[in-house]
Amino acid sequence: MPPPLDPQHAQFLRLYADQEQALHGYVRSMLPDRHEASEVMQEVIVTLWQKFEGAHDFRKWSFGVARMKVLHHLQRKMRDRHVFSEELVKQLADRQAELEVRHTKQREALEHCLEKLPQGQRELVITAYTKGTRMDDLAVQRGETAMALYKKLHRIRQALLECVRRTLTQEELA
Repeated sequence: MPPPLDPQHAQFLRLYADQEQALHGYVRSMLPDRHEASEVMQEVIVTLWQKFEGAHDFRKWSFGVARMKVLHHLQRKMRDRHVFSEELVKQLADRQAELEVRHTKQREALEHCLEKLPQGQRELVITAYTKGTRMDDLAVQRGETAMALYKKLHRIRQALLECVRRTLTQEELA
């Protein structure tokens, strides 16, 4: 049995796990080569852990560390003519940060709207969009034609879209 984590380590892991995908997307938006992005992400993770001092705006701080690591990486590569300028990287980083905030709000609204669906519809959506699910197999399991299943899913998606739009509009007005 592994020894228990100290509270600071556990807190870091929770905060990092919550931001990992967004952080990786942020770095990847500035470094089109996935191998370079992966290398920089390793540096980011090490730096985050080394400098972690507890609960604060982890997202903002981690994105700032990532930005600095990307810029440092690009400075080392400046001789390569395929490297983006520092200004372009900053613009890409700012844009990606804006998009990530918007995507997070949209994801949260979608989760909220999924919870509002009747249980049968919610289960259908989750099952239908689970990786590896084949619509014709799902239709047979449910005793429906594939076309009927597609139409049912289309109506549910339309309802979800309207719910997400209403939710986001309400948030903007609040």
